[in-house]
Amino acid sequence: MTDLRPLALPAGAAVLGVHGVLRAVERGPARVRRALGRTNFAGDPVTLAQGPAWVGGVALGTLLAADPVAAAAVAVPGAVGLVDDLVGDRSTKGIRGHLGALRRGRVTSGAVKVAVLGATALVVAVVEHDRDAPLTSRLPALVVDAGVVAGTANLLNLFDLRPGRALKVAALIGAPLLVAAPGRARPALVAGLAATAAALPGDLAGRSMLGDCGANAAGALVGQGVVRSLPLAGRAGVLAAVTALTLASERVSFSRVIDRTPALRALDAWGRPTPAPVSPVTP
Repeated sequence: MTDLRPLALPAGAAVLGVHGVLRAVERGPARVRRALGRTNFAGDPVTLAQGPAWVGGVALGTLLAADPVAAAAVAVPGAVGLVDDLVGDRSTKGIRGHLGALRRGRVTSGAVKVAVLGATALVVAVVEHDRDAPLTSRLPALVVDAGVVAGTANLLNLFDLRPGRALKVAALIGAPLLVAAPGRARPALVAGLAATAAALPGDLAGRSMLGDCGANAAGALVGQGVVRSLPLAGRAGVLAAVTALTLASERVSFSRVIDRTPALRALDAWGRPTPAPVSPVTP
């Protein structure tokens, strides 16, 4: 039987970290709350504090589990995502939009974020491999693994458009990985799942959202979990799927596809408050 005690510390620390950061923001300076305030798709006020809370909780949990690579894999994407949340240009969207701006000589915060995510993913891929092996033998796996980490970091952000959606996607990928993962990879995945469970109620209720900060970090952690848990063929399959979904997102609305697919629509709506019925107006 698997000893679950080593997983209790990162899980508990992640939950405490999420609630601690959210409470600190709630009780902190009003200017911080204003900076993190946003309006969601329904026109309701939400806070982006959930993103730093998720990142802080997982970073704390992974550090206590002696996994600094996983801590960096969430902290760096989280930091660059937070910068994009706070000062990013909302008029430029998608990878194609940011590349188009670069061709016109304008460097967007999103382009900087993509570059940082790519560099972080490459470092994570290098660290996760046997550095004593010749580079030529490692190169194909390094390319695949860097693509997986950077690709999932970007892809999960594309799902952060409705309450709870991005966290559900992270959990649906992370939970099966936890079963397949070797022992050294499990504390980080457990910390991510615990932080997700702690943040989900506020997200589903429409009070908070991950933003680029939390979504990029959660995606990077999931990508690292894939790198640590699957053989090269499986990682290449994940990269192909992530690439296909990312390219599709440039032309197809994920929200529209989900709304038109009954099973996906039911899963997407699970846990959200049921809208109050609208009383008919009598003349």
